[in-house]
Amino acid sequence: MLQTHLYPDWREKIVYSSTGAQPQMLLVTDRVKIILAGLEAGQTIPEHAEAGAMYHFLEGNGWIVVDGERLQVSSGATVIMPEGAVRGMEAETRLAFLAVRLS
Repeated sequence: MLQTHLYPDWREKIVYSSTGAQPQMLLVTDRVKIILAGLEAGQTIPEHAEAGAMYHFLEGNGWIVVDGERLQVSSGATVIMPEGAVRGMEAETRLAFLAVRLS
């Protein structure tokens, strides 16, 4: 059964690592996955195909590549991608984001 969770400050939940993104699962069901993740400046997430998703950027600056299109992102930006879209990410500065992936 799904329960209500309050995260008063996402900064207390996020993990930054020298080895790259360490996604923190906020919710996982058979239909949706919500994660909080961060990258240090210069880190990347390699391009890969994925389920439909929405990424909302909480802080920092960087780039997201979706099906070959390079989009600049910063705090407040939201990117919505269809199922099967190939995506990757590059952080120019420390970058934090929420991702909602549909199953």
